[in-house]
Amino acid sequence: MSMRINPILNADSYKASHFLQYPPSTQVISSYIESRGGRFSETVFFGLQMLIKEYLLQPITREDIDEAEALLTAHGLPFNREGWEYILREYDGFLPLEIDAAPEGSLISTHNALVQVRNTDPACAWLTSYIETSLLRAIWYPVTVASTSWYCRELIRNALEATADDCSGLPFKLHDFGARGTSSTESAAIGGLAHLTCFQGTDTVAALLAARRYYGEPMAGYSIPATEHSTITSWGRDGEQAAYANLLAQFAKPGAIVACVSDSWDLWHAIDSIWGDALKTTLEQSGGTLVVRPDSGDPVIIAPETIERLMARFGFTENSKGYRVLPPCVRVIQGDGIDPDSLAAILAELQRRKLSVDNLAFGMGGALLQHCNRDTQKFAMKASAACIHGEWRDVFKDPATDPGKRSKPGRLALIRTEDGRYETIRLEQLQGRRNYLEPVYRNGDLLRDEPLSVIRERLVAQSGNA
Repeated sequence: MSMRINPILNADSYKASHFLQYPPSTQVISSYIESRGGRFSETVFFGLQMLIKEYLLQPITREDIDEAEALLTAHGLPFNREGWEYILREYDGFLPLEIDAAPEGSLISTHNALVQVRNTDPACAWLTSYIETSLLRAIWYPVTVASTSWYCRELIRNALEATADDCSGLPFKLHDFGARGTSSTESAAIGGLAHLTCFQGTDTVAALLAARRYYGEPMAGYSIPATEHSTITSWGRDGEQAAYANLLAQFAKPGAIVACVSDSWDLWHAIDSIWGDALKTTLEQSGGTLVVRPDSGDPVIIAPETIERLMARFGFTENSKGYRVLPPCVRVIQGDGIDPDSLAAILAELQRRKLSVDNLAFGMGGALLQHCNRDTQKFAMKASAACIHGEWRDVFKDPATDPGKRSKPGRLALIRTEDGRYETIRLEQLQGRRNYLEPVYRNGDLLRDEPLSVIRERLVAQSGNA
């Protein structure tokens, strides 16, 4: 995330030709970003602060202009050198834009404006849509990941409320295993941090660095010592028990937690004969907690069966709601095959078997950080208003072939109704109500800089209200 990108080239090719296409005397273009529907009916707004700090607080330079002109003209496009020179001369290279946005961590139903952007200088009306590529990308990905995590969080929270004595373990019930499955380190950082708006468990180190850099959070997430197959299988099949014994000797201390993948050969043998027999007393007397990790098979079957096999060896108690709970020395994490659908199915199966969700945590990899795209939540950035010859006019599309792509007309505002829902209205209908699309960037200045802790608090306060 440290490689500088020429801001002029952080755009789709065709954007370079648009300065010649607007009506004469166009002074302002106002555009907005929304989710037009998709998998989730509510979205968690998050991530804009990263874009602003990484890309919009650095000015363009004459070298950027020269590089962009050489590349884009060779690429077959016109180049607005006069416009970029004007920005360099009049604004020291900072983009003369105002970006208004909802507070990060807000849970907002689809079909609402999340961001609104306009040029602040009449000479730069072309600039608003020029930044669509980078701005929309900076919104759709973290919002989609955060929304996936939130959906899973609410599933788990509801299951905990039904099967556990309390929900204290919720922040660590979904662990991010997705770093290796992302398309880039930057994707891992952005998506991994979006997950951390909802949970505090992660193995994505890049997300921790992003939290420090962009959101002032010294430590945004936590992990524990854990095995992989190589650290077990390197002992050989005959050395499986020795591998597990070494793990306990190294990490099983009072109050400590260690996770062990236990299906390198035979999960049921590992539970029945090793963890639940040969090493049972060692584990129980260690004062630590072993988290058994199955890593193959149908997770809807394997996860609850693993819990019940462990209960057969270690026993269980029944909580106040009548659900069975393993003793504190042993738990389970299911990280294989987890997506929102399988997670929901496992939670339902646990409840059917009268097993408390306290027994189990989840890990999610590609389904969390990579199995999404702009169409998952149907994100779009569209122009909605233009000031031409000093008069504002509505700008919108309404394709007869797809009414779902109809865009919003006018300058927009985001309000909250009496029942707490967000609603997008025209700016002239605001009538003294708070507009939640508040300025966050103007002409090179960051106007709102919130720590992750505040964003988390805002989001958690909306739990159960979706």
